[in-house]
Amino acid sequence: MLEFQKNSKVLVVVAHPDDEVLGAGGTINKLVKENKCRVRCLILGEGITSRNDKRDTQSWEKELLIHRKNIKHASKIIGYEKTSAFDFPDNRFDSVDLLDIVKVIEKEKNVFKPDIAITHHSEDLNVDHRVTFNAVLTACRPLVTESVKNILTIETFSSTEWQEYNVSKMFMPNMFVEISKQNLQAKIKAMETYQYERRKYPHPRSPESLEIFSKRWGIVIGKKYAEAFKLIRGII
Repeated sequence: MLEFQKNSKVLVVVAHPDDEVLGAGGTINKLVKENKCRVRCLILGEGITSRNDKRDTQSWEKELLIHRKNIKHASKIIGYEKTSAFDFPDNRFDSVDLLDIVKVIEKEKNVFKPDIAITHHSEDLNVDHRVTFNAVLTACRPLVTESVKNILTIETFSSTEWQEYNVSKMFMPNMFVEISKQNLQAKIKAMETYQYERRKYPHPRSPESLEIFSKRWGIVIGKKYAEAFKLIRGII
């Protein structure tokens, strides 16, 4: 699907810092290096304040600054040409008018005019992921002037696989991208820059787990390493 998309413009829209690495980090690294794609990323939420009972950005000021630095470092490793970070409330996207989130996505999309949009699985356990999916689908509705021809969703480790095992909610990929050991290493290195998000094995966000997930999808398609996607809309 993406093999013939040379020089494409790709917009990755995620809810939290580190999601842009977990779901498609290896693929983005490959597209930038091998397909000469231009890839931008929108990170909608600040990603940390839900760890308190009440949202208080001032009490997390130091951590939020570190988070922003981590975003820049991770983006450079993966190869994003631009990453824009916003401050929608962590794990509280359902308290925000959907239109407000849609407008943020539309603004970037209308300037960049991407061919491909990548975002979260519609039925992730995390509420912010679900809202983000709906916002992306709304922002990329198929009007005559719409530039986005392909919409793909990702699995976001420690959310997608933690959802109820029900056929209607499970992530069931129908598209796979073979990645190299170098692409995988870039993904792991970028994830490890996230001081407040990285974890030790057997947590899904650990380096060992990221390699296992990549090997798992590789096995599905007869390759060493791969990342999985679900094609929501494709226009050829």
